Amino acid sequence: MANLKDLKNRIASVKSTQKITKAKQMVAAAKLRRAEETAKAARPYTERMEAVLANLTAGVEGNPNAPKLLSGTGKDETHLLIVATADKGLCGGFNSSIVRLAREHIVKLQIEGKTVKIITVGRKGDDQLKRLYGSLIVAKTNFLDVKQIGFAQAQEIAEQVLTMFDDGEFDVATLFYGKFKSVMTQVPTPQQIIPAKAPVLRDARSPHPEGRLTTDLKGAIYDYEPEEDEILKTLLPRYVAVQIFRALLENVASEQAASMTAMDNATRNAGDMIDKLNLIYNRARQAQITTELIEIIAGAEAL
Repeated sequence: MANLKDLKNRIASVKSTQKITKAKQMVAAAKLRRAEETAKAARPYTERMEAVLANLTAGVEGNPNAPKLLSGTGKDETHLLIVATADKGLCGGFNSSIVRLAREHIVKLQIEGKTVKIITVGRKGDDQLKRLYGSLIVAKTNFLDVKQIGFAQAQEIAEQVLTMFDDGEFDVATLFYGKFKSVMTQVPTPQQIIPAKAPVLRDARSPHPEGRLTTDLKGAIYDYEPEEDEILKTLLPRYVAVQIFRALLENVASEQAASMTAMDNATRNAGDMIDKLNLIYNRARQAQITTELIEIIAGAEAL
């Protein structure tokens, strides 16, 4: 059993750790509210853009002049994986869950004989992926010097990805990030962004058996001018940037939620450990006092 001094030092050390985890929890809780509001505020714009894109893609279906970002290269040989994680740790399994999903996708693609390239967004994802797939990482970025992530950061990543696509460096691009559901739930999510896959929106009230493509809930059909393919040439690059921006915002909210939960658990565990150490300390102190009393009584009886 450790002596009283060692136990006392250990109790003091755990108390110091508890103060740090408690402070980190409070900071994460304060940041979470703003991050959650920002992520949720970006969703309507993204959803509306997806709705417009769904309507436009219906108009150019089968058109040989359709933009390359929509129709693809016609091949499925080279895949680009954009893995977005946090720059910092102390957020439970948030980063690891995204990297694990990306690794599973990499293994699947390699088994199929595909070529894989990786862009890491966030220091933690890069640290984990470079151990096994360092040779596949073609670019990396982090936001350690950025106080608040904005659309400018997403635009930079999008321009890099679009330049690679125009140069024929890949055929399919998939984005990996953590989608914010609640404080307790963050879902690792893959999303193909090139070729763009807009959701098919259906109007359930349409007499057509499968419904009619619409851009709103009222079943209105819009005519676009200029033609759909011309609009898509401008809209699709913006769509890629918006999807990356949404992923970054979702990641920030998910990171703060995971950090708050992890630090709350760590604070509670530290409290439990302090209680156990105090119990051990009191028992050791009581045993030491009892031993000293026995020695005193034995000495007195010997005289």
